[in-house]
Formats: sequence, C-alpha cells, structure tokens
Amino acid sequence: MKFRKILIGSLVTASFLSLSVSFKTKFTYFNAKAEEFSAFNGIKEEKFYENDDNFGLTTTALTNSPLKLSAKSAFSMEYDTETVIYSHNENERLPIASMCKIMTLLLCFEEIENGNLSLEEEITVSERAASMGGSQVFLEANAKYQVKELLKSIAVCSANDSCVAMAERISGDELLFTDKMNEKAKQLGATDTLFANCTGLPKEPQYSTAKDVARMLKELLKYDKYYEIGQVWMDTFQHPKGRVTEISNTNKLVKFYDGCDGGKTGFTNQAGYCLAATAKRNNLRIISVVIGEENSKTRFNDVKTTFDYAFANYSMKNVVDCNNPLEEKAVISGAKQKEISIKPSKNSNVFVKRGDKAEYTIETRIYDKLKAPLEVGETVGELIVFKDGVEIDRLSLVANESAQRANFFDKFKDIAKNWLLK
Repeated sequence: MKFRKILIGSLVTASFLSLSVSFKTKFTYFNAKAEEFSAFNGIKEEKFYENDDNFGLTTTALTNSPLKLSAKSAFSMEYDTETVIYSHNENERLPIASMCKIMTLLLCFEEIENGNLSLEEEITVSERAASMGGSQVFLEANAKYQVKELLKSIAVCSANDSCVAMAERISGDELLFTDKMNEKAKQLGATDTLFANCTGLPKEPQYSTAKDVARMLKELLKYDKYYEIGQVWMDTFQHPKGRVTEISNTNKLVKFYDGCDGGKTGFTNQAGYCLAATAKRNNLRIISVVIGEENSKTRFNDVKTTFDYAFANYSMKNVVDCNNPLEEKAVISGAKQKEISIKPSKNSNVFVKRGDKAEYTIETRIYDKLKAPLEVGETVGELIVFKDGVEIDRLSLVANESAQRANFFDKFKDIAKNWLLK
C-alpha cells in the first residue's frame, strides 16, 4: 500500500475551500466579518391550525451558554457532522405534540422510496380519519385524495386527519403504523422516544427528547421531495366535491427567516409550544429543536436565536472535493493501461468555528496489487483527514476511469516496446 501525507493548511475563516488533495500547498485564509442578522420583528400566529389552548410554563434561562433561551429543553446541531452547537436538557423525556408528525412524514417518504406508495396515488379516507379533531384540513369521509396533497397538509398545517389517512393506507391501522414509528425510532437510535399515535394528540404514554427529534428531522431531510412541501407558506387544499380549505404553514420561520426550508411545530397543554426547524445558508445546514416554550412567539424566537448564533459563529469547510481527481495514479496489474486516475468517493466537510487556526492534513493510501478489470467507482484505496494530527474523517478512494484487462496483442506490444528500449 502506498502512503502519502499532504498538508492542507491553516483554516482561518469562512472562505470556501475547494482543494485538490494532490498538491503539497499551504493555503491561508483571511477572517471574514461575521454576518449581522436583522432582529426578528415577531411573527403573527395563526392559531386556527394548531391544537391551541392556553398554556403556562415557568422555565429558567441557561446560565452556562452565550444563548439565553426559555425552552424547557433545546438542542441544536450541524446537519452533516452532527456537531452539537447548543444543548439544554436535550435528553429529558417530554411530550412533543405534533412534532411526532416528523416520523409520520418520514415513514411516508420511506414507503415512496421503496416503491410501495406514489405521490400520485389516490387514497380513500375512512370515517375515523375524517373525524379526527385538533388541527385538520377537514377531509371528507369516503372521498379520494392524492398522497402528495395529504402529505402537504401534514407538513404545512399539521393535519391530524391526513396523518391517520396515511397511517391507514400504509399499515391498515393507526396502531400498527404507530408500531412502525417506534421501530423506526429504535433504528435511528432515538432510544428516548415512544409514540402512542401518529398525530401527537394527548395519549399516555408518549414522549421524546429534543435530541431524538433532531435526529428524526435529519433523517426526513434526506428526502428531496420533502423540501417541496416543507417550505410551502400558503396554499389551497382542494376537496373532491369542490370545497377548498386555505392552509398556512404553522412553521412561520419558512416565511420570516432566510434559509429556513422545513420543520414542524407542535402544541398541547402537556407539551407546551414546540418547534423543530432547519435552515441552510451557503453550505451550512443547522437543525434546532425547542420543547416546552411558554408561547408561540418564544419558540420561533428561540430557534431563530440558535440559527443566528450558528451562522454567525461557525462555517462549513470543504477540505476534500470529490470532483477533483488526485495527481497520484493507481497502478493496475494486467490492464491495457498501467495507471488510472483516482478521486475521493465523496466530499469531506469540516465544521469549524470562525477564526479556527487548526492545521488540516490529508493522507492517501492506495492499495497494492490492484488487478484488471476495474470499473469506474470501484474502491482502490482510502483517504484520511487529520485535524492537528488527529483523524477526523476517512473515505474511500475510487477509480475515476475503468481499467480493461489486457489481451494477448496488448501484452505482445508491451514486450516488443520493452525490447526496443533495451
């Protein structure tokens, strides 16, 4: 195996880094002034779509953090690396109200990806689904609705009736669907989560944590189709008999915060005001969750505060670009060509605090005794990223071109060429 270690350089600022790892070059970056975000002027709450009752909760502001939040529990992390930016009682088991619909949506998109459901499919709504209380889109019993419209109503206006309709379509029964929700939570490592239904309406026992909710939202964000509905601000929901319901996103940040493109609100007397949301600026995505807020305005302001803090104080560096082949080549035995170009299998991003002066280096390890044939994308080695000498990432090196097996005539030409060179 061939080893090579390369100095990337000192990362000092938020400047974007696109690096070909084959050059022994030291790069210097200059401090960029952190963005100053305008103050949040408050958000008009449209209470029609929430399970809205008066709620009072006394909480204490954090003392060991630059952030001052009023949530009973809170958690904020960077999306790619899951680096924790802020946490407070993040593992405390609490009711999360309609934020449990993150899991409901996740299972729906998973069924679509697996080919068991399509966005264009029409679902017949049961009497039970149509009779759900709380936030709803007022589905008509025994009427047919497209899956994509039902999912939109869940993401936008937190429709309980649409949740039950989807649960019955996927599992035949809401209780069976809830079992799937709990099973998926375990798969994701959300060990402090227990669902009792697919809506988040009060029913004991049910609970989750701010950290688990962030983990579930991250999984949902892997589905590109979610963003098409998650950031809808206002829309018209069409019923089969001509009736329409105007829907408005309960997550006001999709309208009032630059970069927010998804999330889910929640409210019950037991849970208080809750919000899980995500925002992306440049190549940095943040996920933030608050549980048990005193009112709707504080939940939005607290999540906004975590977003502002993250974007002002941190940045994401691309230290390895998978689109840049290395100068180094992989030697292939028995191939028409003796060497092929190689590249990293994926990008390597480093989440850093602005002003970070750590030294980053890359080590490449190309496998010995590689034999033809090799196809594009096959693993030929590995690349390791170090921060101040400590490994922080490891990814595969792959063939950037194919290597065909040499035939008799290719070998004869090589022999003749070598003979002539003597």
